[in-house]
Amino acid sequence: MTIYDSIGGETAVATAVDNFYDRVLDDPELQPFFDGIDVQRLKRHQRAFIGAALGGPGGYQGRGMRRAHEGLGITTAHFERVVDHLTATLVGLGVPDDTVKTIGGTLEPLRGDIAQEA
Repeated sequence: MTIYDSIGGETAVATAVDNFYDRVLDDPELQPFFDGIDVQRLKRHQRAFIGAALGGPGGYQGRGMRRAHEGLGITTAHFERVVDHLTATLVGLGVPDDTVKTIGGTLEPLRGDIAQEA
């Protein structure tokens, strides 16, 4: 069984993405990154990305992480805040701790592509 299946599949991923973006958009340090962004479109991409990363059906057809985030001024501190919000979202939805840690482990290699400090 994949992580995707173990957490509840498409419905669980959609709920997690919605709750995650509620948290991120309420964070005054992160919200400015989303000014002028089509958040519904972003959520669709995020659901596909997370679903694929967790072993779900289909795949992610979006841009690579570096290209999608270059020039945005995202720092390591911003990256860590986003991971913290994702962790809090998953814990709040009752995802088991070992699964939360596994998901966090899949994000760590993306740090260098997303947080591009000068």
